[in-house]
Amino acid sequence: MTRNEIMKLFHAFPIYGITAEKASLGRNNYQVVTAMLESGIRFIQYREKEKSALERYEECMKLRKLTSQYGAAFIIDDFVDLALAVGADGVHIGQEDLPPEAVRNLVGDHMVIGLSTHSPEQLEDANKLKDIIDYVGVGPVFATPTKKSAVPVGFSYVEYAAKNSAVPFVAIGGIKEENIFEVWEHGGRTFAVVTDITQADNIEQKIQKLSKLTKR
Repeated sequence: MTRNEIMKLFHAFPIYGITAEKASLGRNNYQVVTAMLESGIRFIQYREKEKSALERYEECMKLRKLTSQYGAAFIIDDFVDLALAVGADGVHIGQEDLPPEAVRNLVGDHMVIGLSTHSPEQLEDANKLKDIIDYVGVGPVFATPTKKSAVPVGFSYVEYAAKNSAVPFVAIGGIKEENIFEVWEHGGRTFAVVTDITQADNIEQKIQKLSKLTKR
């Protein structure tokens, strides 16, 4: 897929799926991702920092095949080498990872690059890279157990991104069924939801509820 085709998948469904195996009620990532894909999610990020490189590689090879079967985009968090090794569709990087320019040089023109941002200043810096990156993460909107040290940015930054981002953005951080519509009201249109999905008894049902709330 081209970058444009991958980004069409970013907009195809409002929920952006992210793995969190330790918070998945004993289910493995393959089971959780399968449920995400069955529910319509077409943008999946693999985020597992505590596994060995070999474990990540072997797991991502299986997930790459699975997402391809569903015509979904497969994004790797942080590990550019892993993204290249498994033929992922993109890589998502943070403010303390390799600079976006360096990542683009490594992955070439075919992969999408997502960049986490946490303030208007970081977003303005990201806007200058609009020919290099493809989307930004905006958050954490709320406190989140997956990033315990991160300071919530609240709705004001979501509103700022909605008005000022030069590239598409995904709102992230503590987003759940009970607050996703509020994020939509403040300008969010794509939402990364982690534990509210991975810890749901019925993942498919939870995703459909979340999706409906964004179209209310």
